[in-house]
Amino acid sequence: MIRMLAFITGTSSFHRHTLKVLQRRKDISCCAKRCHQFQGYKPCVPNNFKDYENLRQVYNPQVPEYFNFANDVLDKWAEREKCGEKSPNLAFWWVNDQKNEIKWSFEELGFHSRRISNVLSGPCNLHKGDRVLLILPRLPEWWLVNVACLRTGTVLIPGTSQLTARDILHRLCTSKAKCIITDDTLAPVLDSIAPECSFLKTKLLVSDRKREGWMNLGELSSMASSNHTCVETKSDDPMTIFFTSGTTGSPKMTQHSHCSFGIGLTVNGRYWLDLTDRDVLWNTSDTGWAKTAWSSVFAAWIQGACVFVHHMPRFETKTVIETLANYPISTFCTAPTAYRMLVQEDLSRYRFQSLQHCLSAGEPINPEVMEKWKASTGLNIYEGYGQTETVLIAGTFKGMDIKPGSFGKPSPAYDVQVVDDAGKVVAPGVEGNLAIRVKPVKPFCLFTGYTDDPERTAQCYRGDFYLTGDRGIMDKDGYLWFVGRADDVILSAGYRIGPFEVENALIEHEAVAESAVVSSPDPVRGEIVKAFVVLSPTFKSCSHDQLIAELQRHVKKVTAPYKYPRKIEFVEQLPKTVSGKIRRVELRNKEWGRC
Repeated sequence: MIRMLAFITGTSSFHRHTLKVLQRRKDISCCAKRCHQFQGYKPCVPNNFKDYENLRQVYNPQVPEYFNFANDVLDKWAEREKCGEKSPNLAFWWVNDQKNEIKWSFEELGFHSRRISNVLSGPCNLHKGDRVLLILPRLPEWWLVNVACLRTGTVLIPGTSQLTARDILHRLCTSKAKCIITDDTLAPVLDSIAPECSFLKTKLLVSDRKREGWMNLGELSSMASSNHTCVETKSDDPMTIFFTSGTTGSPKMTQHSHCSFGIGLTVNGRYWLDLTDRDVLWNTSDTGWAKTAWSSVFAAWIQGACVFVHHMPRFETKTVIETLANYPISTFCTAPTAYRMLVQEDLSRYRFQSLQHCLSAGEPINPEVMEKWKASTGLNIYEGYGQTETVLIAGTFKGMDIKPGSFGKPSPAYDVQVVDDAGKVVAPGVEGNLAIRVKPVKPFCLFTGYTDDPERTAQCYRGDFYLTGDRGIMDKDGYLWFVGRADDVILSAGYRIGPFEVENALIEHEAVAESAVVSSPDPVRGEIVKAFVVLSPTFKSCSHDQLIAELQRHVKKVTAPYKYPRKIEFVEQLPKTVSGKIRRVELRNKEWGRC
């Protein structure tokens, strides 16, 4: 069995032959940095590569037959800690609003995660391949369960704490998860739907209190042994499943293997985030999204960097600013919506002495926001583009010229092209489908497929390419520009929202005869959900303001609150095709002033 010590220590031929050169460049950059910081400008000199062309040359990941991130990466960092071969930087640093802190080294992360591994394989009686639904806010246990699932070979299914009973029931019934792990807030919700889930064998509670019918994770782990033998997993064994919204159906299960994220996210951690084992990375994503796995688990720990977490129930600009100023965070990644909110504050009152690298993903970022951020902090924002099904598809990397409005050039993980509807590459400057070449060889860091749904999986492919579902342009310099979604999925403040789910929720209300949901432009969130509603005859004379408030409350009750329509317009009829299908594209174009 091939083990991956070389994978995390960076012993490629490039790395071996240029260590001294890179160190000299770092020494020079430190002197330059001190000079430029005095003038209010902070340069971003790459740590792990020279320039964009160089990183495409040095990126050469090896995929062994067997691979397990806990054993082959995390435990190797713990060994290097013991031998003094790693910087004394932490592996995990958690804080909350009360200034409580939890700090773990890689050795301590291993100690605690092995205890939870024994809980999963012992009292929970879970085996390799069993599915575990994890719905927790930003609590340390979320990270421990992630690692424990890796060690036991169980398949992790993360979910946001904003999910409603119906959302959770759908995820349970579709995945047939044998175990669910959550906290006091959602436990009553689970109890209300558990009778419909005969396959659900174990309910684990993260709480200081006991609850009837639930096992307590903290209590069990405190009694469990810290000795655990990691199961052997093949690189292509299933590792995690994310539910992602689609256009015309319920959320689908997007499956990744042990190598697709565990090795594939090297491109994120080593090159886009450009992390070292001395860095502290703060990524603000919700624990229910793949972006948290991207940056707050695999990408950071591949590089031996510290994952920083602030347990914020909701995004608060003042909390974020003060955290950046008061903690040694070197790398910061958040959604464009967050940056839009942050630049509205008086950032001149704060000094971000440790901050060196700022990144953005989840939706396109406005060039004006980038300019304001740089004017206030001296730092550029480096944009990245990807999706649940992939690792980083494209991005702006250190050393590249930043073209405001473009999300950069293709990452070395993929051959990214713009193709027409037949899967043929189009000329530079011509709009088409953003796509990844999958023939003759499918990239190992592309998702396995939509679980138990070969038809939906097949629909993603056209000719030699995987279609991302986004429209874009590649200019003559190789930079990519986002045009919009090829389908009707709405990207709001980094959230991906399928219109079908919102329309289903609306139609359940007696006032709604018919509805169509599209995106609408918004200066803060980029896009928001707008619903065009045809009222039932008996409600046409009711107060529209009251109906809007009532329908919004209703949607918040039956689906995750972030999906509710912030705008509602009542119409007499909806535009349709000859066959009776709603023409959302017509409504969307009208909303965006394209017609």
